[in-house]
Amino acid sequence: MTETPLLEVSNVTKRFGGLTANADVSLTVARGEILGLIGPNGAGKSTLFNAIAGAFPIDAGSIRFDGHDITSLPCPARCALGIARTFQVPRSFDSMSVVENVLVGALTRRPKTRAARHAAHEVLDFVGLGSRAEASAGELTPPEKRRLEMARALATEPKLMLLDEVMTGLTPSEAREGVELIRRVRDQGITVIMVEHVMEIVMPLIDRAVVLELGRVLAEGTPKEIVADPRVIAAYLGDRHRAA
Repeated sequence: MTETPLLEVSNVTKRFGGLTANADVSLTVARGEILGLIGPNGAGKSTLFNAIAGAFPIDAGSIRFDGHDITSLPCPARCALGIARTFQVPRSFDSMSVVENVLVGALTRRPKTRAARHAAHEVLDFVGLGSRAEASAGELTPPEKRRLEMARALATEPKLMLLDEVMTGLTPSEAREGVELIRRVRDQGITVIMVEHVMEIVMPLIDRAVVLELGRVLAEGTPKEIVADPRVIAAYLGDRHRAA
């Protein structure tokens, strides 16, 4: 018997005025999978992320998560079910300490402050920010702020993590550390969907990719299938990826 997907996006359409950002998009995500959502700028990736996270209502279609129809649920309710996300531009409470930022996420599962703070410290150790726990979030470097966002999301104890360009702006060594962190997140039993433009990094990391173009699904498959697909090469990857 085939296991039910953790996430099912069915025929989702989202319009902004006369612009159709997502058009009849369907995809599934298996439990424990790392799925890459790729495509050129303006393909509709961030819109689809926001639709899954519940940032705005969709115009057509449905979204099911872990057996629940979440199409009409607001963000907090989706978080309670186990969906967490990061943002393309990291968001932090810069006047608060690093651990207090993560405490915000931990309190969603642990209403008692002492237990939530303990969980926050554990998550900071996991992402490599344990030594920065009492620093002001405003003092963190951009790569550290990306890890802080991941820590805050992980503190909500998600079943699904939506990672929006977490490798952007990282040095090669920082990117390698980021890849290892995402693998360790998956090893914790957390499913991952990631939007990423650094194909050399994302392709060896993901199990499967969905390619969007002009708001529609252009192709989906394993990384090997995607980089060899003539439609994807023409739309996005370019001949250097076909040669690779």
